[in-house]
Amino acid sequence: MLKENSKNIENKVVLINEEGVRLDGRRAEDLRPIKIEIGVLENADGSAFIQHGNNKILAAVYGPRETHQKHILSPEKAILRCRYHMAPFSVSERKSPAPGRREIELSKVIREALEPAIFLENYPRTVIDVFIEVLEAQGSTRCAGINAASLALADAGIPIRDLVTACSVGKVNGKIVLDLTDLEDQYGEADMPVAMLVKWGEVTLLQMDGELTLSEFKEAFDLAVKGCEKIYELQREALRRKYLPQFNMG
Repeated sequence: MLKENSKNIENKVVLINEEGVRLDGRRAEDLRPIKIEIGVLENADGSAFIQHGNNKILAAVYGPRETHQKHILSPEKAILRCRYHMAPFSVSERKSPAPGRREIELSKVIREALEPAIFLENYPRTVIDVFIEVLEAQGSTRCAGINAASLALADAGIPIRDLVTACSVGKVNGKIVLDLTDLEDQYGEADMPVAMLVKWGEVTLLQMDGELTLSEFKEAFDLAVKGCEKIYELQREALRRKYLPQFNMG
Protein backbone atom coordinates (compact mmCIF):
# COMPACT_ATOMS: atom_id res chain seq x y z
CA MET A 1 0.00 0.00 0.00
CA LEU A 2 2.81 2.38 0.91
CA LYS A 3 4.61 1.64 -2.35
CA GLU A 4 1.46 2.36 -4.30
CA ASN A 5 0.94 5.62 -2.43
CA SER A 6 4.55 6.71 -2.87
CA LYS A 7 4.34 6.04 -6.59
CA ASN A 8 1.22 8.16 -6.72
CA ILE A 9 3.06 10.91 -4.87
CA GLU A 10 5.96 10.81 -7.26
CA ASN A 11 3.62 11.36 -10.21
CA LYS A 12 1.07 13.76 -8.72
CA VAL A 13 2.65 15.03 -5.49
CA VAL A 14 -0.65 14.45 -3.64
CA LEU A 15 0.10 14.23 0.07
CA ILE A 16 -3.22 15.42 1.51
CA ASN A 17 -6.63 14.65 0.04
CA GLU A 18 -9.53 17.07 -0.34
CA GLU A 19 -10.86 16.18 3.12
CA GLY A 20 -7.55 17.20 4.73
CA VAL A 21 -6.46 13.64 5.46
CA ARG A 22 -2.82 12.69 5.02
CA LEU A 23 -1.52 9.44 3.55
CA ASP A 24 -1.30 7.74 6.94
CA GLY A 25 -4.80 8.85 7.96
CA ARG A 26 -3.78 11.77 10.17
CA ARG A 27 -5.10 15.31 10.19
CA ALA A 28 -2.72 18.24 9.90
CA GLU A 29 -2.39 18.68 13.68
CA ASP A 30 -1.99 14.99 14.57
CA LEU A 31 1.14 13.29 15.87
CA ARG A 32 2.05 9.77 14.88
CA PRO A 33 1.67 7.13 17.64
CA ILE A 34 4.54 7.29 20.14
CA LYS A 35 5.81 4.56 22.47
CA ILE A 36 8.66 5.13 24.93
CA GLU A 37 10.71 2.80 27.14
CA ILE A 38 13.31 3.93 29.67
CA GLY A 39 16.37 2.00 30.86
CA VAL A 40 16.47 -0.60 28.10
CA LEU A 41 20.27 -1.13 28.20
CA GLU A 42 21.96 -2.52 31.30
CA ASN A 43 25.50 -1.58 30.28
CA ALA A 44 24.77 2.11 29.67
CA ASP A 45 24.47 4.69 32.44
CA GLY A 46 21.17 5.76 30.91
CA SER A 47 19.12 4.66 27.92
CA ALA A 48 15.80 5.07 26.16
CA PHE A 49 13.97 3.58 23.19
CA ILE A 50 11.36 5.50 21.23
CA GLN A 51 9.04 4.29 18.52
CA HIS A 52 7.60 7.33 16.80
CA GLY A 53 5.39 6.18 13.96
CA ASN A 54 7.65 3.75 12.14
CA ASN A 55 10.79 5.40 13.49
CA LYS A 56 12.63 3.14 15.92
CA ILE A 57 15.46 4.88 17.76
CA LEU A 58 17.71 3.81 20.62
CA ALA A 59 19.68 6.29 22.74
CA ALA A 60 22.40 5.53 25.28
CA VAL A 61 24.35 7.81 27.62
CA TYR A 62 27.71 7.18 29.28
CA GLY A 63 29.14 9.53 31.86
CA PRO A 64 30.08 11.89 33.23
CA ARG A 65 33.41 10.07 33.01
CA GLU A 66 37.10 10.64 32.51
CA THR A 67 38.74 10.22 29.15
CA HIS A 68 42.27 9.60 27.90
CA GLN A 69 41.81 12.49 25.45
CA LYS A 70 42.92 15.10 27.97
CA HIS A 71 43.23 17.81 25.31
CA ILE A 72 39.45 17.99 24.81
CA LEU A 73 38.63 18.45 28.51
CA SER A 74 37.52 21.75 30.00
CA PRO A 75 38.42 22.88 33.53
CA GLU A 76 35.08 24.71 33.71
CA LYS A 77 32.50 22.17 32.51
CA ALA A 78 31.83 18.73 31.10
CA ILE A 79 32.16 18.20 27.37
CA LEU A 80 29.04 16.80 25.71
CA ARG A 81 29.71 14.50 22.77
CA CYS A 82 26.93 13.22 20.55
CA ARG A 83 26.92 10.55 17.85
CA TYR A 84 23.86 10.20 15.63
CA HIS A 85 24.03 7.14 13.40
CA MET A 86 21.64 5.42 11.01
CA ALA A 87 21.97 1.65 10.87
CA PRO A 88 22.56 0.19 7.38
CA PHE A 89 19.15 -1.51 7.55
CA SER A 90 17.27 1.60 8.75
CA VAL A 91 16.24 2.66 5.24
CA SER A 92 14.91 0.78 2.21
CA GLU A 93 18.18 0.96 0.29
CA ARG A 94 21.10 -0.31 2.35
CA LYS A 95 23.10 2.56 3.80
CA SER A 96 26.86 2.54 4.27
CA PRO A 97 27.75 1.86 7.91
CA ALA A 98 30.30 4.69 7.76
CA PRO A 99 28.99 8.04 9.07
CA GLY A 100 27.94 10.36 6.26
CA ARG A 101 27.93 14.15 6.10
CA ARG A 102 24.29 14.31 7.19
CA GLU A 103 24.96 12.15 10.26
CA ILE A 104 27.93 14.30 11.24
CA GLU A 105 25.83 17.44 10.82
CA LEU A 106 22.91 16.02 12.83
CA SER A 107 25.27 14.89 15.59
CA LYS A 108 26.33 18.53 15.99
CA VAL A 109 22.74 19.82 15.74
CA ILE A 110 21.47 17.40 18.38
CA ARG A 111 24.38 18.16 20.73
CA GLU A 112 23.63 21.88 20.50
CA ALA A 113 19.94 21.22 21.14
CA LEU A 114 20.72 19.23 24.32
CA GLU A 115 23.49 21.37 25.82
CA PRO A 116 21.30 24.22 27.17
CA ALA A 117 19.38 21.73 29.34
CA ILE A 118 22.39 20.15 31.08
CA PHE A 119 24.27 21.51 34.10
CA LEU A 120 27.61 20.84 32.44
CA GLU A 121 29.40 23.10 34.95
CA ASN A 122 28.75 20.49 37.65
CA TYR A 123 31.25 18.07 36.09
CA PRO A 124 34.45 19.84 34.96
CA ARG A 125 37.18 17.79 33.27
CA THR A 126 34.78 15.03 32.23
CA VAL A 127 32.89 13.95 29.12
CA ILE A 128 29.29 12.90 28.63
CA ASP A 129 28.73 10.68 25.60
CA VAL A 130 25.35 10.40 23.90
CA PHE A 131 24.81 7.72 21.26
CA ILE A 132 21.71 7.76 19.05
CA GLU A 133 21.15 4.75 16.83
CA VAL A 134 18.38 4.92 14.24
CA LEU A 135 17.17 1.35 13.72
CA GLU A 136 14.35 2.26 11.36
CA ALA A 137 13.75 5.65 9.74
CA GLN A 138 10.52 7.19 8.52
CA GLY A 139 11.03 10.93 8.74
CA SER A 140 11.80 13.43 11.53
CA THR A 141 14.49 11.18 13.03
CA ARG A 142 16.47 14.10 14.45
CA CYS A 143 13.46 15.13 16.54
CA ALA A 144 12.76 11.59 17.73
CA GLY A 145 16.48 11.19 18.45
CA ILE A 146 16.52 14.33 20.60
CA ASN A 147 13.51 13.08 22.56
CA ALA A 148 15.16 9.71 23.18
CA ALA A 149 18.53 11.25 24.07
CA SER A 150 16.93 13.65 26.54
CA LEU A 151 15.26 10.74 28.33
CA ALA A 152 18.50 8.76 28.35
CA LEU A 153 20.25 11.70 30.03
CA ALA A 154 17.54 11.79 32.68
CA ASP A 155 17.80 8.03 33.14
CA ALA A 156 21.56 8.40 33.68
CA GLY A 157 20.85 10.72 36.60
CA ILE A 158 22.60 13.68 34.99
CA PRO A 159 21.23 16.97 36.38
CA ILE A 160 19.19 18.81 33.74
CA ARG A 161 17.03 21.92 33.82
CA ASP A 162 14.27 19.96 32.12
CA LEU A 163 13.72 17.46 29.33
CA VAL A 164 14.43 18.65 25.80
CA THR A 165 11.46 17.95 23.55
CA ALA A 166 11.44 18.11 19.76
CA CYS A 167 8.86 17.95 17.01
CA SER A 168 8.86 18.66 13.29
CA VAL A 169 6.40 20.81 11.39
CA GLY A 170 6.20 21.70 7.74
CA LYS A 171 4.21 22.76 4.71
CA VAL A 172 2.63 20.03 2.61
CA ASN A 173 0.40 20.75 -0.40
CA GLY A 174 0.07 24.32 0.85
CA LYS A 175 -1.01 23.29 4.37
CA ILE A 176 0.91 23.51 7.64
CA VAL A 177 1.17 20.04 9.17
CA LEU A 178 2.70 18.51 12.28
CA ASP A 179 5.19 15.63 12.57
CA LEU A 180 6.32 15.02 9.00
CA THR A 181 6.90 11.55 7.56
CA ASP A 182 9.75 10.87 5.15
CA LEU A 183 7.45 11.25 2.13
CA GLU A 184 6.08 14.57 3.40
CA ASP A 185 9.61 15.76 4.07
CA GLN A 186 10.77 14.70 0.62
CA TYR A 187 7.85 16.03 -1.41
CA GLY A 188 6.53 18.85 0.79
CA GLU A 189 7.36 22.52 0.40
CA ALA A 190 9.00 23.09 3.80
CA ASP A 191 10.32 21.20 6.82
CA MET A 192 11.02 22.85 10.19
CA PRO A 193 12.31 20.85 13.18
CA VAL A 194 11.91 22.55 16.56
CA ALA A 195 13.35 21.54 19.95
CA MET A 196 12.63 23.30 23.21
CA LEU A 197 12.47 23.29 26.98
CA VAL A 198 8.70 23.31 27.21
CA LYS A 199 8.30 24.55 30.80
CA TRP A 200 10.80 27.34 30.21
CA GLY A 201 9.49 28.29 26.76
CA GLU A 202 13.09 28.22 25.53
CA VAL A 203 13.90 27.08 21.99
CA THR A 204 17.13 25.09 21.65
CA LEU A 205 16.77 24.11 17.98
CA LEU A 206 15.07 25.82 15.07
CA GLN A 207 15.94 24.92 11.49
CA MET A 208 14.06 25.20 8.24
CA ASP A 209 14.43 23.71 4.79
CA GLY A 210 12.12 25.30 2.20
CA GLU A 211 10.12 28.51 2.15
CA LEU A 212 7.37 29.88 4.39
CA THR A 213 5.72 33.27 4.53
CA LEU A 214 5.86 35.14 7.83
CA SER A 215 2.27 34.17 8.68
CA GLU A 216 2.96 30.55 7.71
CA PHE A 217 6.07 30.54 9.89
CA LYS A 218 4.11 31.79 12.89
CA GLU A 219 1.40 29.18 12.30
CA ALA A 220 4.00 26.45 11.90
CA PHE A 221 5.91 27.46 15.04
CA ASP A 222 2.75 27.59 17.14
CA LEU A 223 1.80 24.12 15.90
CA ALA A 224 5.30 22.83 16.68
CA VAL A 225 5.01 24.14 20.25
CA LYS A 226 1.70 22.31 20.69
CA GLY A 227 3.31 19.14 19.36
CA CYS A 228 6.23 19.51 21.77
CA GLU A 229 3.82 19.97 24.67
CA LYS A 230 2.08 16.70 23.82
CA ILE A 231 5.36 14.81 23.47
CA TYR A 232 6.68 16.36 26.69
CA GLU A 233 3.79 14.80 28.61
CA LEU A 234 4.58 11.41 27.04
CA GLN A 235 8.23 11.79 28.09
CA ARG A 236 7.24 12.62 31.66
CA GLU A 237 4.80 9.72 31.78
CA ALA A 238 7.53 7.33 30.61
CA LEU A 239 9.79 8.50 33.45
CA ARG A 240 6.97 8.16 35.97
CA ARG A 241 6.32 4.58 34.84
CA LYS A 242 9.99 3.75 35.35
CA TYR A 243 10.69 5.48 38.66
CA LEU A 244 7.54 6.24 40.63
CA PRO A 245 6.74 2.58 41.48
CA GLN A 246 10.08 2.43 43.30
CA PHE A 247 9.00 5.22 45.63
CA ASN A 248 5.54 3.75 46.19
CA MET A 249 6.81 0.37 47.43
CA GLY A 250 6.22 -0.27 51.10
